[in-house]
Amino acid sequence: MSTLKVKLLENFDKELPLPKYETSWAAGADLRASIGPNESMIIKPGQRVLIPTGLAFEIEPGFEVQVRPRSGLSLKTGLMVVNSPGTIDADYRGEVKIIMGNLGDKDEVISHGDRVAQMVLMPVPQANFEIVDELSSTDRGAGGFGSTGKK
Repeated sequence: MSTLKVKLLENFDKELPLPKYETSWAAGADLRASIGPNESMIIKPGQRVLIPTGLAFEIEPGFEVQVRPRSGLSLKTGLMVVNSPGTIDADYRGEVKIIMGNLGDKDEVISHGDRVAQMVLMPVPQANFEIVDELSSTDRGAGGFGSTGKK
C-alpha cells in the first residue's frame, strides 16, 4: 500500500473527514467540498465551477491521483466532473480543486462537506519516444471512431 501525504490548507474545515475509502474494497476515496461551514454553491445549467477541497497532496513519483465523478451524484443530478478523469501530477503541490459542471437543466447545489468526487491513486509509467518510419501492422490498422462496430 502506498502512502499519500496530505496537507490541510487554511480553508480546510477540520470538522470534515479526510478522504477515505467507504468500503474495504473501494477503488476510490471520496473528496469533499470545503467551502465553509453553512455555505453552499449553486451551479447553474451549463456552468462550470471549481470546488475547493482544502487539501494538497504529496504524491510519490511514478504515481498520479485521478479525480473521477461519484456515480450516484452523476446519476441523480446533472453534475459531472468535466475533465474526468482529472490528473493530479506527482509534482503538483497546490490545492486540489474539482472542476464540476452542471450538464442538467436545473440549478444544482453543493453544500459544505458534500462528497463531490472520488480520487484513485494510479501508477503512471513514462514512455521513451522513438521516431520511426513505419509502425507494425494490425488487423484494425488505422480504423477508429466506431470502426469495430457496435457488437
